[in-house]
Amino acid sequence: MICRPLFIHLLRPAATACAALALVACGGGGDDNPTAPAASCSVPDQQAWLGNYMNDWYFWYRLSPRPAASGFNSVEAYFDALLYTGTSASFPADRWSGSQSTESFNRFYGDGATLGYGVAVNGIEVDGVSTRALYVRYVEPGSPAAVQGVQRGDQILSLNGRSAASVVAADDYSVLSPAQAGDTLSLVLRRAGNDRSVALNAAVYNLNPVQGVTVQTSPRGRRVGYLQVKDMIGQALTPLDAAFSQFRAAGVQDLVLDLRYNGGGLVSTGGTLASYIAGARGAGLTYASLLYNDKRAAANNQSYGFSQPAAALGLPRVYVLTGPRTCSASEQVVNGLRGAGVEVITVGDTTCGKPVGFLPSSSCGRTYSVVNFESVNQRNEGRYFDGFQASCPVAEDFSAPQGSAADPLMSTALRHADIGACFTTAEGERAVPLAARRPAARARLAVEPGENRGMIPR
Repeated sequence: MICRPLFIHLLRPAATACAALALVACGGGGDDNPTAPAASCSVPDQQAWLGNYMNDWYFWYRLSPRPAASGFNSVEAYFDALLYTGTSASFPADRWSGSQSTESFNRFYGDGATLGYGVAVNGIEVDGVSTRALYVRYVEPGSPAAVQGVQRGDQILSLNGRSAASVVAADDYSVLSPAQAGDTLSLVLRRAGNDRSVALNAAVYNLNPVQGVTVQTSPRGRRVGYLQVKDMIGQALTPLDAAFSQFRAAGVQDLVLDLRYNGGGLVSTGGTLASYIAGARGAGLTYASLLYNDKRAAANNQSYGFSQPAAALGLPRVYVLTGPRTCSASEQVVNGLRGAGVEVITVGDTTCGKPVGFLPSSSCGRTYSVVNFESVNQRNEGRYFDGFQASCPVAEDFSAPQGSAADPLMSTALRHADIGACFTTAEGERAVPLAARRPAARARLAVEPGENRGMIPR
């Protein structure tokens, strides 16, 4: 077995991590470019390339359909027809594989940037019911929405002239995803009973993957660190080190890690985050093992070990704020820490259930992220396709700033840190598991504007 320090390898130059932040990758992982592009960009050549790639690299190649490419007029239709449909009791249907422009992929994973308006809504929660109010649930710092003063908790009354009720009923929020820089999104918003109109011009802006770093005091006097990690990208490493250095200097007794809107990203960034939490508890242990299909296992199976950063906290437990948008590489953090014996108390809602990842491959301007491997922890635990249920089920309040005393997820975590329980007896009797009200799984996992559902071995 080959073991080597693994540093962040991005598609474009980005800030490099210092040696203290390196994980250790052991095993294969020897092919970062799974297959050469198609011979040409004609539809038949792209289809032939895609069929060969899926037959060689797709995790479920033995179980997936093998239709003739000649029956499809487009590459996209053929791609959809190649995906595993859930014929085995061991695995649900593939709702994760997809493609995007290579430019968009490189922008997110390489540059740490995205094209957008910077506004996200509570689309999952309203679940197509037009009588439910549509709210802004998140605004990207530095985005056009942030510049125009849009805030979490603003009620959206209309989008580009369409009523919010009609958008909710259609369950289609594509209006929030611009096709190009300069596209305009017109919103009518209501805040504290006052209505106003804003026009957002789409732009490329840098992501802010680590936010809200604070040291708080619980009602009974415990010192608790809080941070939100929005994206598992290489640009998170430097602010993560600064955040945990602050926590260590403050002598925090507990940590609340907000991953409720973290759709994933790089395995190595998630592993570094977990290493700051576990500290010496993770010494010599595996954070995650990536297991490919039988054709690729010998060359590509690899394991990521916990590292020992100087600012590590070595906590016996951690509170993780979760929800249906907690996905992929962020779920891997929960699984990896539990494998190392760290008690992970999840607060919020059930996670998305994606214990599989991608080794993306590009051809003709499209990057295909298909399921190439599954991930397991030190204890060989994985296949959490139903997601991780919340230890403390709590509904979100989109009017409350994340991580504030008014945030029900944060206040529940602080209460648990104090009394060892999610709720008082009366509160527990009123609590209803949010998963019971969640929409049924869709044919393809919804990826909301500005988000990625990645677990990528870099």
